[in-house]
Amino acid sequence: MKILVNGICGFMGREVAKLCVAGYRGSSLIGGIDPAGIETEGATVYTDFASVPANADIDCIVDFSVHFCTPALLDFAVERELPVVLATTGHTQDELNAINEASTKIPVFFSANMSLGVALLVELAKKTALSMPDADIEIVETHHNRKLDAPSGTALMIAEAIRTVRTDAELKKGRSGQAKRKENEIGIHAVRMGNIVGTHEVLVGTQNQTITLKHEAHSRALFAEGAVAAAAFICGKKAGLYDMNSLVAGQESEALAPAL
Repeated sequence: MKILVNGICGFMGREVAKLCVAGYRGSSLIGGIDPAGIETEGATVYTDFASVPANADIDCIVDFSVHFCTPALLDFAVERELPVVLATTGHTQDELNAINEASTKIPVFFSANMSLGVALLVELAKKTALSMPDADIEIVETHHNRKLDAPSGTALMIAEAIRTVRTDAELKKGRSGQAKRKENEIGIHAVRMGNIVGTHEVLVGTQNQTITLKHEAHSRALFAEGAVAAAAFICGKKAGLYDMNSLVAGQESEALAPAL
């Protein structure tokens, strides 16, 4: 599985490149795209999509860049009929529309968080919210002081998942001033400090009890591993939009399939 890394000169791009060089999940590094143009892990780095040779042997693109690169990335992927793993967050509505449009032509794996643990956290949050319909729900996310988007894409992903079972819920991003908390609010709070990789907490509380669900990432390599696993999963899939739940379900189906 030959991978082209978009944003290869960034921290996460370099982590993906290292895994590919090491052959993680049967991957190999074909090259990268980054305006910096700095050779990474011995691979050729192109400064833009137009520079990638037409005969480049690519099986999948893994994207750890910035959200405003997404339209150009998708145009390139659609033109060359390549599957894409989007691991970038902070997309505008127009960019989200472009992702949906591209997924009608190519397989697109899109997740605000590439961690299997976070995928499990999402499912637990949904089940807890459904089981405690009268509980207040607050989400607190903590990241390093260099992160650009707030709240994090993962926190928003968790909140939107909860809203599938709390259909009247409204998102409250931050809290200030003097106003009583609305019963149907899901509060989301962003903390930025130090070099914290990423922590997400979901607090579900009533007058008599509180359940706290928490996922803490100890290394950014975790997300690179998830992105390469997603690439292995999406290669050969038909056009469509896939996410971590698709990957988890696929693993379950494979594990439960009878031996032939």
